[in-house]
Amino acid sequence: MATIKDIANELNLSVSTVSKGLSGASDVSDKTRQLILNTALKMGYVPKQNRAGADPTRICVFIENMGYERIEQFGYDIIVGFKLEAAAKKWDVSIVPLAMNQESEYNYDDYMTANHYAAGFLLGFTLHNDFIAQMQKTKIPTVLLDNVVYNKNVACVGVDNQQGIFHVVEHLAELGHRNIAMLNGETISRVSQERLDGFRLGMEKCGLTVREELVAHGDYMADCADKFVGYFIREGATAIVCASDLLAHGVLRELYRMGLRVPDDVSVAGFDDLPLASYTTPSLTTIRQNRLAIGKNVCMVMEQIMNGNHVNRLLLMPELVVRESTGKPKA
Repeated sequence: MATIKDIANELNLSVSTVSKGLSGASDVSDKTRQLILNTALKMGYVPKQNRAGADPTRICVFIENMGYERIEQFGYDIIVGFKLEAAAKKWDVSIVPLAMNQESEYNYDDYMTANHYAAGFLLGFTLHNDFIAQMQKTKIPTVLLDNVVYNKNVACVGVDNQQGIFHVVEHLAELGHRNIAMLNGETISRVSQERLDGFRLGMEKCGLTVREELVAHGDYMADCADKFVGYFIREGATAIVCASDLLAHGVLRELYRMGLRVPDDVSVAGFDDLPLASYTTPSLTTIRQNRLAIGKNVCMVMEQIMNGNHVNRLLLMPELVVRESTGKPKA
């Protein structure tokens, strides 16, 4: 069984660099981290020993509307973290990508039972789709990313979205911003609801008024930003809080097209800390989700449910990462 030292020797890196890459440390470059993670999976590395049990437990991971195959995609670190921790438990993991609305073809419990899966992990699903509805009655131990269902067999793992946006608003208020806009994701998303709640709580805590004309809903993708940015600026916004880094990237692009400077004219902040956040111009202030840790904790929670210890929700602490895209408003 491969060790951290084996991976370090294979890649001609220091043991400490490999250890940092496996833990998701921010001071290891994205290129090096992907190389470390890919090599760890290839060599069969597991973070701790667990050799009990003859037959591997079979786990199914369903993914809808989320990229996961490249390091710049949101789901990549989550899946890698999950696979590393699952390997430690000698679980056999299957990945099942679903096209939008394809889940209507599945009866979740029947599919899981017929294929001898002991538990499931669902990523990328919205509140109002068929699989989430089925979770309300499922008897299969299941973990959802970000979505909450009140069933003793189902748990939610994610970050505290309210706290993340709350920190962004505090940061902007401390810089002196008063007219802060928010470009959110879809209204049908629990994540969107929680991030909007965090925005409202942050504004209230900082003694600022939420101007409803400065709150808009998009779809988490960069292309929707141009529909709202010009309106925000005309309404006097000096800062724009975005519910994802992709949205923030679209906002930066539109502000550049309009001839406005960031952060001299307008400050912009995102959420997720995708690899692109470090490479935008200017680099993006954002909320970091430790997605490797999310994936690893999904395994921990899943094991608890399979052992009869019911968990409702596990929230990891997000981290504010201040870069170049936020500054004091113009006098």
